[in-house]
Amino acid sequence: MSYFITLPHARIFAMSKHAKTTPNNMAPMSLVIFEDNRNFRESLLQFFQYVPDIEVVGAFPDCSELSENISRLRPDVILMDIDMPGMNGIDATLQVKELSPKTQVVMLTVSEEEERIFNALRNGATGYLLKKTDPEEIAESVRSVYKGGSPMSPAIARKVLQYFRPSANENKAPEPLNPEKTIENHDAHSTGLTPREREILEGLVDGLSYKMIASRFYISPDTVKNHIQGIYRKLHVNSKGEAISLALKTGLAGNKNAH
Repeated sequence: MSYFITLPHARIFAMSKHAKTTPNNMAPMSLVIFEDNRNFRESLLQFFQYVPDIEVVGAFPDCSELSENISRLRPDVILMDIDMPGMNGIDATLQVKELSPKTQVVMLTVSEEEERIFNALRNGATGYLLKKTDPEEIAESVRSVYKGGSPMSPAIARKVLQYFRPSANENKAPEPLNPEKTIENHDAHSTGLTPREREILEGLVDGLSYKMIASRFYISPDTVKNHIQGIYRKLHVNSKGEAISLALKTGLAGNKNAH
């Protein structure tokens, strides 16, 4: 059964009779999707129907009516594709931030090109996910960016980290941006990470989903989530992307640093 009605250039969410509510009776965060691949767009819509704390209020195959849609819907979060007919998602992100500064934009794309990654971030995107990301992790990323995080797929986090690293011919390593809040030159013991938490952190760096990590260590996905919350707390980060970047930068990921 579809909860969507077709309009020119758009598919708008038609509210069901029973509005979503979260377990604590708070209104769910609102989400808009811009994605030209119909099958992928419909898959996301179907998935989010069963996510109680996230409500899709609009889904569009292009940005031809971007100003009108954003001004009317004012979503908390947007999942934005890059390659769409007409205006691309990178240019659209800049317009979104001008129209609705509080709206958080997470790129959701197949593109791993560095130029696109950094142009999207410069234009105001707060996260960058690849389409191969597990749906549950996409939902978790929406929650993370809503709470102030900057979710990124592991492969993207590595590229961002490499951008800020000194080139091979530079001898002097850069100073940490905030020495009091980093764990530069410290080992896992000094951060308070348990052996299991470090194993799970290495799984994140390897690009594994929560379910894959659970399978690797013969534990439940809920247990993985609990460990990851502990990792975030001990590393003073708010998202998977931040944890991966810090792990790669400080050596907490063992010898998995990108070259």
